[in-house]
Amino acid sequence: MNEKFHGVFPALLTPFTEQGKVNDKAIADLVAFNVAKGVDGFYVGGSTGEGLLLTVDERKQLFAAAAKANAGRTTMIAHVGTICTEHAIELARCAQDLGYDAISAVAPYYYSFGYDAVKGYYNDIADSVDLPMILYNFPAANGFGLTKERAEDFFRNPKFIGIKHTNADLFMLQQFKSMACDPIVYNGFDEMFVAGLSMGADGGIGSTYNFMAERFIDIYDKFRAGDIAGAQARQIAVNEIISELIRYGVFAMEKQVLTEMGIDMGVCRKPFLPLSDEGKQAAKNIARTLR
Repeated sequence: MNEKFHGVFPALLTPFTEQGKVNDKAIADLVAFNVAKGVDGFYVGGSTGEGLLLTVDERKQLFAAAAKANAGRTTMIAHVGTICTEHAIELARCAQDLGYDAISAVAPYYYSFGYDAVKGYYNDIADSVDLPMILYNFPAANGFGLTKERAEDFFRNPKFIGIKHTNADLFMLQQFKSMACDPIVYNGFDEMFVAGLSMGADGGIGSTYNFMAERFIDIYDKFRAGDIAGAQARQIAVNEIISELIRYGVFAMEKQVLTEMGIDMGVCRKPFLPLSDEGKQAAKNIARTLR
C-alpha cells in the first residue's frame, strides 16, 4: 500500500470566484492540469489551500470538487486539521465518504496544548474513520514539534502511516525514517526537496508543485536514478523561481502565475494582502518562462 503514497503531491491551492466563493470549475481545471503532468497525488485543504480560512462546509465542498476531478486517477490525501476536534472528525468522515486514500492534520494551535492533549486529538481523529493518518509536523505554524520518540509513540496506533515534515531540520527527517515502522515521510519545503530526498524522504508535498510539478517530478526521477548532480541543478533552477515568489507573497504569487497560465484562481482570502502590481508583473514573467 505504501507505494501509492510515494512521489510528488501538489498541496492543492483553493481557487475562489470573484465573489470569494470556492470555485469548483477552477479546482477541476487545476487537478486536470496536474494529473496531465504526472503527479502522484494531491494534498487537499492544507495551509497552501487556505484550509484554515474556510468554513467546514467550504472544506467539504473543496474535498468533493477535488475528488470528483481526480476521479480515482491519483492518490488523494485530505487535510482535516483544525483547532476543534469535532470539526476535524466531521471532515475526516467526509473525506472517507468521498473515497480519499488518507487523512492528515496539523496539530491543534493557539492554546499551547501539551503533548497528551495533542496525542489525544490525533488519536480521536484517526480512530473516527477507517483511513490511515499522516501527521503534519509544522512546528513553526503551531508550536508543536515531533521528535523521534514522540513519533514512535504515535505510531503505536496502526492508523498512523506517515509524516509530512515541513521543517528545515533534515536530521529529524532522517530520524523518522530510521524508525522500525518505516513511516512514509514527505519533504515539506519545496526549496529543499532534493535535500529531503537525500535524507530519506519518500516524496514531497509542496505548494509550488501546483504550477511547475514537472520540475519536481524531474528532480524526483533524477535523484532516484542516481543523477544527483542533475537533481541538484533542477533544484537550483526552481529555487530561483521560489525566491521571486517569496519577494511578493508565495500563495498570492502562485495563484497569479496559474491565472496567467489559464486557470482562474482568484485571490487569497483576507487577511492575506492582495498582490502588488510589481508582483503581478513578476508572476506574468514566471508564467512566460514555464510555457
